Amino acid sequence: MDGLAPAAWVIHCDGSAIPNPGRMGLGAVLVAPDGTRHALSQATHTTGCNNEAELGALVMALNEARARGATTLQVYSDSSILVEQLGGLARPCVERLESLYAAARVLLESFGEVQLQWIPRHRNGEADVLARAALGAPPKPSVHPSLRGLPRKKRRSPPPLPG
Repeated sequence: MDGLAPAAWVIHCDGSAIPNPGRMGLGAVLVAPDGTRHALSQATHTTGCNNEAELGALVMALNEARARGATTLQVYSDSSILVEQLGGLARPCVERLESLYAAARVLLESFGEVQLQWIPRHRNGEADVLARAALGAPPKPSVHPSLRGLPRKKRRSPPPLPG
């Protein structure tokens, strides 16, 4: 062995509940170190909220990664709550979700190294499409149809607070 850490598998995961709460769809894309892509799309048999679907998608992806022999992971999610809860920035969790978070933590700890990172929704589109497809829902439009063709407003920084 040359002492180098094993190359990381990359996971993009997303969950969807339609309506919220409602039927849950789970989506994930796993990319092996050699670039091989594995798409996962699954509807659950239970109803829940978007946060439950996000956790379900992560757990599904972690189980698949482990089954494929992954030991090092880079996980991306557009759920800031999920990343904060599992990344050590513990905020009080919704009590009914605590058992799901505990199961995810146990899975995460079964890998040698894991980096968990929040990304904006527009950078997690493929996982979102897979989650929505599991429910038979079309992809979300990137721009609301009534706004297409209109110039986009530039965001301004808020004024500094007095003091």
